[in-house]
Amino acid sequence: MNISDKALVVFQGKKIRRTWFNDEWWFSVVDIIGALTQTDRARKYWSDLKTKLQDEGFEVSEKIGQLKLVSADGKAYLTDCANTRNMFSATILEVETDSNHQQKIFGFS
Repeated sequence: MNISDKALVVFQGKKIRRTWFNDEWWFSVVDIIGALTQTDRARKYWSDLKTKLQDEGFEVSEKIGQLKLVSADGKAYLTDCANTRNMFSATILEVETDSNHQQKIFGFS
């Protein structure tokens, strides 16, 4: 089996896209967030978190790269990805929502 045959893994019933880059696996950040937070709005989570991190001075580009991954429509798009080391260093952050409920989102340490 070649590398492209292993481009999709399943975690807790959710499909996680990945690609082989620079001799290591890189995973879709949005897919990981969706799997771990059980949300249907993983793209929104990631968008909000990126904005928050950048506002706090965090250089997202140091941990995240944009690589082409195949989407549900069969086309390849640039997608925010992280390697295994950076995914394992990710932490869940608690944030206040507008309705004063706690919500879990991803952050990178």
